Amino acid sequence: MAKIIDGKAISAQIKEELKEKVAAMKADGIEVTLAVIQVGKDAASSVYVGNKKKACAYIGIRSLAYELEEDTSQEELLALIEDLNGRNDVNGILVQLPLPGHIDEDKVVRAISPRKDVDGFHPQSVGALCIGQKGFVSCTPAGIIQLLKRSGIGIEGKECVVIGRSNIVGKPMALLLLRENGTVTVAHSRTKDLKEVTKRADILIVAVGKPKMITRDYIKEGAVVIDVGIHRNEGNKLCGDVDYEDVLPVCSAITPVPGGVGPMTIAMLMNNCVESAGC
Repeated sequence: MAKIIDGKAISAQIKEELKEKVAAMKADGIEVTLAVIQVGKDAASSVYVGNKKKACAYIGIRSLAYELEEDTSQEELLALIEDLNGRNDVNGILVQLPLPGHIDEDKVVRAISPRKDVDGFHPQSVGALCIGQKGFVSCTPAGIIQLLKRSGIGIEGKECVVIGRSNIVGKPMALLLLRENGTVTVAHSRTKDLKEVTKRADILIVAVGKPKMITRDYIKEGAVVIDVGIHRNEGNKLCGDVDYEDVLPVCSAITPVPGGVGPMTIAMLMNNCVESAGC
């Protein structure tokens, strides 16, 4: 029977550890502060921002909310980021993506000081990860490493396959698995014989963005399967990139959707915020 990797329980454990750390920092006169910027009223973004604020409140992180109008200019947004970069009482800066079409996301990401880049999206943060130097790591891949480690799943020496090559998940995920001494293959939409590639995987991480694409035909017997996808099916129920019911009998461990990778992303954002106070 496959082990169900409980992201809710593991993220709760991390939040408790952070809560203790933040309380100790406060006792030493250090307050952790996260500035969250949202442009426009995108419904999904509002939910994510609300969850981040709740997590901050629970852990004891001070959060500053900047809710800007949809028609806010790029210059106004960049000026706000510049101001926050210069403030000693702000440790982390997060700009909720996606941004309205008239704003260049790349310019906005690059404008955030790498010392305050708690999302881990700045090119300097990504470059530091590439060459094994200290820096903030993208929250979802960092969360997956914690899911594996805290579930007693070793990475060293394992065949690891990542499906997806996005800058936010796929690429940093591959680099983190390499850092843990995994043997890593990155597969994507142009990969030939995808099933042959994925069936080599001891650890398969799926971030393709297609509901229930990965069935048991893609899975090696006894593999660990991590599902990064999140979608609504025809019945408006949440599902992932993996056909969970189909894959469950053949894998040794699997993350559910919801309740797997999702909760870990916010937990690791909070972890980055706490680390930012020590930069």
